[in-house]
Amino acid sequence: MDRELGAVQRRHWDADAARYHEDHADYLDTFFWCPERLAEAEARLLGDPTELAGRTVVEVGCGSAPCAAWLARHSSARVVGFDISMHMLRRAPQVDGLHLLQADAASLPFPEDAADVVFSSFGGYPFLSDLGSAMAEVARVLRPGGSSVIAVNHPTAWIFPDDPEELTAAIPYFQDAYLEWEENTLRYAEFHHTMGDWVRAFATAGLRLVDLVEPEWWEGTPTWGQWSATRGEVFPGTAIFMLEN
Repeated sequence: MDRELGAVQRRHWDADAARYHEDHADYLDTFFWCPERLAEAEARLLGDPTELAGRTVVEVGCGSAPCAAWLARHSSARVVGFDISMHMLRRAPQVDGLHLLQADAASLPFPEDAADVVFSSFGGYPFLSDLGSAMAEVARVLRPGGSSVIAVNHPTAWIFPDDPEELTAAIPYFQDAYLEWEENTLRYAEFHHTMGDWVRAFATAGLRLVDLVEPEWWEGTPTWGQWSATRGEVFPGTAIFMLEN
């Protein structure tokens, strides 16, 4: 199932790469954690870049690697970004200290204790059905004392339709998947993990949750899909989990 699902996701993002970059060019020129445009330059969720010197930092689901590239430019870390879509990776900039490869977030392409930091900015995890196995993979590749920061759709946002102006809950919180089919062929798959799913996955993997960041919506932030000022004034659209191994 994981291999079949990976093929679905790869086809989707390969086909969508050009449109995605055309629509979100201004977002993809730096390291934003989320559509609320929380910037790593200010938030420092990964810590002071100078403290990452000589460490290995892995980005899961890097897309065209704007986040990993920013980190490589602003630190002396060895930064590795990977994504399931080669068409996304081909759009990544060439930066000293940045290493890119094609791989699936369901099975991290690293040995045990290979990374000091693993992070993800909406990359991979919303598109995996087995969250427990995915978090076990993060724990496996993190060195003892390593850290992870994972930004995803806020679990409570799932209950609202994909409309930035709609504030009426209409989708069951416990519905676990959104699937698009075309002539009996799965074309797109996105999965919902409740807050409890996330907490249990961390606990089972041995990852300690040290903080949960729920970015506020700031005036002047552009609408992105269902993220908007209308919604941001009422509920968070993003959850950022901060973890230690």
